[in-house]
Amino acid sequence: MNAELEYAVMQYHASELRRAAAEQRRVMEARRGPRAERRHRSVVARFLAS
Repeated sequence: MNAELEYAVMQYHASELRRAAAEQRRVMEARRGPRAERRHRSVVARFLAS
């Protein structure tokens, strides 16, 4: 395989990995859902939740 083709394949693979990572982040955020809205909790509440 020549270098240019190999580079193009690598670029495509990297973009696919970035797309999959973004999708995974969206899924995780959706799963957390209502909890993410409560950003201004007290330090004690955060400690007890973890």
